[in-house]
Amino acid sequence: MANKNFDYSTIYSDEDIIVLNKRSGILIAADRYNPDAPRLDLLAQEEFGKLYAVHRIDKDTSGIIIYARNLQAQRNLSMQFENRQVNKTYHALVYGHPLWEDLHVDLKLKPDGDNRHRTVVDKKFGKPSITDFHNFGSCGPYSWIEAKPKTGRTHQIRVHLAANGLSIVCDPLYSGNQKPLRLSEIKKKWNGDEDEERPLLSRLALHAYKIEISHPKSGEKMIFTAPYPKDMEASRKQIAKIFDVDPLKE
Repeated sequence: MANKNFDYSTIYSDEDIIVLNKRSGILIAADRYNPDAPRLDLLAQEEFGKLYAVHRIDKDTSGIIIYARNLQAQRNLSMQFENRQVNKTYHALVYGHPLWEDLHVDLKLKPDGDNRHRTVVDKKFGKPSITDFHNFGSCGPYSWIEAKPKTGRTHQIRVHLAANGLSIVCDPLYSGNQKPLRLSEIKKKWNGDEDEERPLLSRLALHAYKIEISHPKSGEKMIFTAPYPKDMEASRKQIAKIFDVDPLKE
């Protein structure tokens, strides 16, 4: 049995909703390509009882996920997501240096568009997909990017970045570069043992950081943020120290 506290932490719960911060590498619901993989909904149900999915985030993405605890809450929240009334904010560490500070991407996407089950840009048959990006700044070979998807297509942020020549660090599907982030590569005077060095980050550097919803019962506006997991937080601190670029600096 997986250690629950390793798989997720609870940000908020009441009788209608729970808000969790999940680790990278765990599915949030059943997946037809990977039926036996560990699932967050099943693990969390042991603690909270029956849960109902209202939105998705990729298996490899860490961060905020909301579940409804009853059918009324599920209907209400699902409609908020469908009607684009939910504000979502992601943070990503990407390879390269965008020349823009802000970028609006409006490219139609078609999920499961190739033999690797990747999402592809398809101007004719794709579904409308919109993401707004903000560039926090360059740090050595990398840049910190904020993404605000207005639609919820599979792998949307990853594909919209790839279409603009940027790939997220350690993206197994869209990057072609699986190199983990190591301190020795960004710190000029690093003097450890390269054979012994443990990477700062060796998974998809994408985190669902913030979400804004209306409570399904009271209608009250609620904003939740998910602290970075240890690997991303360690990377953020080192990068901020060396390059003075920090996505969490107000």
